[in-house]
Amino acid sequence: MPSMSAHLALAQFVPLAKELDENKVTPGVLGFVVFAVMAGAVWLLMKSMNRHMGKVDFEETPAPAAGAAQPSPAKQAPQE
Repeated sequence: MPSMSAHLALAQFVPLAKELDENKVTPGVLGFVVFAVMAGAVWLLMKSMNRHMGKVDFEETPAPAAGAAQPSPAKQAPQE
């Protein structure tokens, strides 16, 4: 059961709620904080990804000549 002081505090906000436009909904401060945290997390993830991609050392091997191609073990016929 709510206390009497909580009931009185809640009763003071009821007139304020009637002054608000019922058709207007805004995200408020909490929405801004959540958006700012998500934007910061994306920025940190992109920064980390850029750092990790910079460490990748990828050198593509040249394609072998058509006549010197060796069959791969997966394409060989199974031996009985």
